[in-house]
Amino acid sequence: MPLRDSPPAPSRRIQVGLIGAGIQLSKSPALHMREAALHGLDYSYELFDLAQRGLTPAALPSLLAEAESRGFSGVNVTHPCKQLVLPLLTQLSPDAAAIGAVNTVTFQGGERTGYNTDWSGFYESFERNMPDVPRRKVLLLGAGGAGVAVAHAALKANVRHLFISDIDRQRAEQLCRQLNLRFGEHRASPRTDIDAAMTEVDGLIHATPTGMPHHPGLPINADMLSPRHWVAEIVYVPLATALVTLARRRGCKVLDGGGMAVFQAIGALRLFAGIEPDAQRMTRHFDQLSS
Repeated sequence: MPLRDSPPAPSRRIQVGLIGAGIQLSKSPALHMREAALHGLDYSYELFDLAQRGLTPAALPSLLAEAESRGFSGVNVTHPCKQLVLPLLTQLSPDAAAIGAVNTVTFQGGERTGYNTDWSGFYESFERNMPDVPRRKVLLLGAGGAGVAVAHAALKANVRHLFISDIDRQRAEQLCRQLNLRFGEHRASPRTDIDAAMTEVDGLIHATPTGMPHHPGLPINADMLSPRHWVAEIVYVPLATALVTLARRRGCKVLDGGGMAVFQAIGALRLFAGIEPDAQRMTRHFDQLSS
C-alpha cells in the first residue's frame, strides 16, 4: 500500500550531504527530504559546493572529515569527486569496487563505505523507459565517474558493443579494458572519431558535464544526429539540455536525466535511512520540481 503523502510526526534525526562543484541547482536535497519526511524522519541534506566555497577537489578529504565529525549518516558525491574519493574510504561495495567510482558514502562504526547508485539508477530508468530500443552498437560519451557507472549499466542492459569516447583517450581505453575483463572480450572499444561512430551506432549515451549551466553546449556535431538514433542523457540540470532539445527536434527517442536522478536518489536513501522509498511518488515530486 502506498504511503500517505502527508508526513507523520518526525522521529529519527538523519543528516546527509552532497559534495561536488557547481551543485546549487541540485534537486537531491528536495527529493531526499520530502520522501524521508513522509517516512517520519527528521532529515536534513546539506550542500558542500566546492565552487561556492572557492575550493578545489583537493579539499575533498577535509570535507569528508567535516561531515563525519558532525555526525552525518553519509554523503553523496558528484563531479568531480566520484573517483577521487576512493582512496579516502575504508571499504567499497562490490559494485563500487568493480566500477571504480563512488557516488554515495556512509559513515558507520568508524567505517567509510563507498557505494555506487549511479549505475543502478541509470539501469532502472533505461529499462523502464527504453525497453525496445536497438542495442547492437551504442556510443558512450564520457569515461569519468558517471561514465564508468553508465558503461557498467549499459552492458548489464545487454548493449552488444559499446564505443567509448572521452577527451582523455587513456581513460577511455582503461575503461574499455576493465569492461572487457568484466563482461567478456570485444564488448567495448575506445573511439576518437565521434562523427564516424555516430554513423554506426543505434544510440548515444551522454555522460559528460556538457549541457550543465557551467558547461553549456552540445557534446556532438549536431549534423550527425538523425531520427534513427535514440539518445539517453544523464544531465538533469537543466532537464532539457541542448542535446535533449536537439534530439527531440530531430524525432529521436529520448531519455532525459530525470529518471536516473530519481533512481540513484532512491538507492542512496535506502543506504542513508534504511527505508524503502516510493518510486512513483518520488518521480512525481521530481516532475514537480522540474516543471
